[in-house]
Amino acid sequence: MLNSTLKIILFFTVILLCTKLSYSQDDAYVTIAQVLPQPIGGMEAINKRINYPALARKAGITGKVYVLAYINENGSVDNAKIVKGIGAGCDEEVANAVKTAKFTPGKNDGVPIKMKLVLAFTFKE
Repeated sequence: MLNSTLKIILFFTVILLCTKLSYSQDDAYVTIAQVLPQPIGGMEAINKRINYPALARKAGITGKVYVLAYINENGSVDNAKIVKGIGAGCDEEVANAVKTAKFTPGKNDGVPIKMKLVLAFTFKE
């Protein structure tokens, strides 16, 4: 009896640990809300923080950099991950600019929530 009880407890402990281990940062942030986060000052405010790297400009590198921003309920960016980049320093410029940006938070039923949002930035001559 004790052996089978111990097996059941061990089984549920393993299930619980696997559930905890599979939880990631992404799980705490939603992708859809009644009110989406907006950069304070608009996208122009973030674009002003981005410098076209000399190496990229000289090499003629152009294109779009897509970044996944994790915006908390206060409107601050907790993290920014490049989803698709073009390299030559452009990806880093975008990530740094987004990380320092301030947003109005996303909301559901008037309550601020954590959201993840994909933003695109274009580098061209």
